[in-house]
Amino acid sequence: MTSYPGLVDAQVNGAAGIDLTAEPHRLWEVAAALPAYGVVAFLPTVITSDPAAREQALATLAAGPPAGWAGAEPLGLHFEGPMIAPSRKGAHPEHWLRPPSLDLVDGWSREAGVLMVTVAPELPGALEVIERLTAEGVVVSVGHTAGDTAEVLAAIEAGARCVTHLGNAMAPVSPREPGPVGVALGGDDLVAGLIVDGHHLDPHFVRAAWRALGPARFLSVSDTTAALGMPDGPARLGDQDVVVADGTVRLADGTLAGSGASVLDCLRILVQQTGCSVSDAVATATSTPLALLGLPAREETIELTDDLELR
Repeated sequence: MTSYPGLVDAQVNGAAGIDLTAEPHRLWEVAAALPAYGVVAFLPTVITSDPAAREQALATLAAGPPAGWAGAEPLGLHFEGPMIAPSRKGAHPEHWLRPPSLDLVDGWSREAGVLMVTVAPELPGALEVIERLTAEGVVVSVGHTAGDTAEVLAAIEAGARCVTHLGNAMAPVSPREPGPVGVALGGDDLVAGLIVDGHHLDPHFVRAAWRALGPARFLSVSDTTAALGMPDGPARLGDQDVVVADGTVRLADGTLAGSGASVLDCLRILVQQTGCSVSDAVATATSTPLALLGLPAREETIELTDDLELR
């Protein structure tokens, strides 16, 4: 048994049967469920949706926890969308997608509770939005994008610092057009979130990413959903029906729609697939997200066995 820092998950869509986009007022219930998985802090993630969901999530966060509450600390919200590419929307509902605009992000700031925003940088107006969000202390992540290499580099110049679920919902690598994946793996500027749940990424991709990024730029995220801790069967992601089966969460057409794994599950698979040390794996969900978010180390610790079981 070894003591490690408590885990920080930068992409949590829900847990324990609760979807944060559909029921943002239940944010504190999700937070209360996460310590059972070693998580001491997280970014509640609201996907592309009715603007009312984002407003209610901000209001719930600002109001603070109910009396007697205990759980993982919500560090700030992650708005994954709505400024994403229709061709790379994944499980995001197309009717809620919106083009980037300064009006849309008016009031989005770290001080107001927005800590991360995923944007497709090739969309008209995106670079101006990235600059504005960066000035407001928000971490901008490139994701759900059809952008090419030049457009990703322009996003970095405008202030983007991360990639949302590398390898998923973005153009594949080619030798003369590496795109978001190639820029992340071949450069030094971006931290890359990866969902190592055994379903989103092939082990060869995981190993290649680990060798290129190392623990300082490899950000383990769960992208977990209301399915976490629940049995197989029907569930929800925002205003869409999904099916949980055999460890995956999918739309009716088979599109992956987040995960049913905890970030601790992902760290266990990361060690299995790469052979990295437990301490390096844990860093990808502790020091790496905190450094990306500009936050200090946390005092909470968790006890893990050698095979990353929580005790």
